[in-house]
Amino acid sequence: MSKTIFITGASSGFGAGIAKRFAAEGFRVIINGRRAERLAALKKELEENYAAEVYVAVFDVRDKKAVNACIAALPENWRTIDILVNNAGLAAGLSTIQEGDTDDWDTMIDTNIKGLLYVTRAISPMMISRGSGHIFNIGSIAGKYVYPNGNVYCGTKFAVNALSESMRIDMLAHGIKVTAIHPGAAETEFSLVRFKGDVARAGKVYEGFTPLSAEDIADTVFYCANLPAHYCINDLVITPLTQANSHYSRKNG
Repeated sequence: MSKTIFITGASSGFGAGIAKRFAAEGFRVIINGRRAERLAALKKELEENYAAEVYVAVFDVRDKKAVNACIAALPENWRTIDILVNNAGLAAGLSTIQEGDTDDWDTMIDTNIKGLLYVTRAISPMMISRGSGHIFNIGSIAGKYVYPNGNVYCGTKFAVNALSESMRIDMLAHGIKVTAIHPGAAETEFSLVRFKGDVARAGKVYEGFTPLSAEDIADTVFYCANLPAHYCINDLVITPLTQANSHYSRKNG
């Protein structure tokens, strides 16, 4: 049987790109997200373009009961999950601590940290029982270097970095790989979500340079997932050529 990959936040961006990359290579794909219509469209695309086997898991990673119920209800032939990609995440707002929207804070903390934990807690025992598996945590360069007004978002991604390091220790005895990938500027829905649908403001983020794409990150995940069994790439920071870190970058003109 082909290997199975479970991807959270697969309705767009990195998640959708990763789903397409792995489906094209014959993997069975479990796609998760909140937007059922988008997941249904992605399922159809993967089936038609790649003849892939696809299972749709509609739930919000912030909802612990929904996470546990949906994963517990996976059909028997979908329970051997070889790769977990904790991709669901977002930024909400861009402001100083003293002016921050606490609802935005809750959304980021509940999604970027607690959601990752809930899904990992539900799936990792399945991997441990088999003594194999690979967990990918999609972080951010903001989890390595803070930037002005990034405060809580940066804090959540620093947490992803720390959790990845801790998870690697916990999984070591069970033969399970853990890889954290920290992208820099990438043109997905990220800025559109951060700026709450302001298309013009979101578009300006990517003017004057060539950002990363969902396909770039998908290729990286695929590469790391298909290395020989005896070694693991633990931690990767990936940026556009024009970006040094989360604060320093060069734009044309």
